[in-house]
Amino acid sequence: MTVTAIVGGRIVPVDGEPIEGGTVLIEDGRISALGDRDLPLPEDAEVVDAAGKWVLPGFIEAHGHLGVYEEGEGWAGNDTNELTDPVTAHVRALDAINPDEQGWRDAIIGGVLAVNVNPGSGNPIGGQSVALKCWGGTVDDRVLREPAGIKSALGENPKRVYGDQKKSPSTRLGTAAVIRGAFVEAHNYLARIEAEAAKPAEERKPVERDLKLEALGRVLRREIPWRQHVHRADDIATALRIADEFGYELVIDHGTEAHLVADKLAARGVPVIIGPLFTSRSKVELRNRSLANPGRLARAGVTIAITTDHPVVPINFLVHQATLAVKEGLDRETALRALTVNPARILGIDHRLGSLTVGKDADLCVWSGDPLDVMQRVERAFVDGREIYVYDYASAEGVFAR
Repeated sequence: MTVTAIVGGRIVPVDGEPIEGGTVLIEDGRISALGDRDLPLPEDAEVVDAAGKWVLPGFIEAHGHLGVYEEGEGWAGNDTNELTDPVTAHVRALDAINPDEQGWRDAIIGGVLAVNVNPGSGNPIGGQSVALKCWGGTVDDRVLREPAGIKSALGENPKRVYGDQKKSPSTRLGTAAVIRGAFVEAHNYLARIEAEAAKPAEERKPVERDLKLEALGRVLRREIPWRQHVHRADDIATALRIADEFGYELVIDHGTEAHLVADKLAARGVPVIIGPLFTSRSKVELRNRSLANPGRLARAGVTIAITTDHPVVPINFLVHQATLAVKEGLDRETALRALTVNPARILGIDHRLGSLTVGKDADLCVWSGDPLDVMQRVERAFVDGREIYVYDYASAEGVFAR
C-alpha cells in the first residue's frame, strides 16, 4: 500500500476551514485523513514537506475543448463541430480527444487536474461531453463521467453556420424549433419503447435503435444535464422556457448576460458556468462581458463555475480569471469554490473531486502560496495520489512524470 503524507502546509479543503500547518494523508490514491501537525503518520509514509505552501484540491475546468480543438494544429486538430447536421446528439467528444495534446500539461501547470470536454457550439444540438482527468494513460483511463451532458447552442453561432449554408435553422426561432422538434421525437421514441415493454413478452416487437434519440432520451429522463451554450439574456430566457417545457436538468454555459436574469436562474437552481472572461467583445452577444459578472451572479444566489472555454483562453489562466473576478467584487471563498467544488457538483463528480475530503481521490496541488496571487505557482501536483508534476526552480521548468 502506497502512503504519502503532505505536511506543514496551509491546507485549504474548500468545503471546510483551512488548517494551518496541517497534514493530508494519502493511501492507495485516496485521501485517508486530514488534520493538524499532530496527526499520527504511518511509519512507512513518504513525507512531502509543504511548510510555507498552500495545499488545495485540483481545479476543474467545467467547459472547454481540450483535446478536440488542438492548439497549433489547424484543421487537422479541430474536431469540435460536426457541421453536417443541426442535430448531432449521438456524437461524442470522447471519440475525438487527443490525450497527448500540450494543453493537458498546460492545465496541470495552472492547477487544473480535471476537465469537462464539450463539442462546439456550431449546431443547435452538438453532442455529448465527457468529464475526465488531465493525466493518466488513455482517454478511457481518465474518464470520470461519460456522457457528462449534451451540448446545445442558442444564439448567433448555429444561425450563422446554417444560415451561411442556406439551411435551417437560420434564425433564433428556427434554432429553438429544431431543439424542440428533436425532443418531441425523443419523447415519442421513449413512448414506443415503453409501450412495447408493457406488452406480454410474446407480443413485443423490437424498436429500431436510434442513437440520436437514445442520447436525447437520457436528457429527458434526467440522467444527464442539458449543457446550453448561451450568452444573451433573451436567449437564456428561451433556454429556461424549453427546459420548463421538457423538464430536463439545465446548465448554462457562458452566460455573459446571465446577471440580467439572475433572479430567474436562482429561483430554478440553474447553475452558470461563466466565461471566458479574458476575451474582447468580438461579437454582439459579448457586449456586456465583464469581470464583475461572476460576483453579480453569486450575490444573486446563482451557483457559478468559471471557464476559460479553452483554447479561447489558455486553460492555465483559469485561476487568473478568478483572481480578477475577485478584484471586481467576487467573494474570495466563492472564487475558490467556482474552481473546485461547484464545477464538481455541476458535472456530477463531486463524490470524487472538488474538495480535500476523506475518501475522495487524492487529486491535489501544492502551491507556492495563495493561488489567487498571480505571482504564485503550482510546485507539485498529484493525481490519484501519484506525483505527476514538480516545478524545478533551478531550470525554471516543470517536470512531468513519465
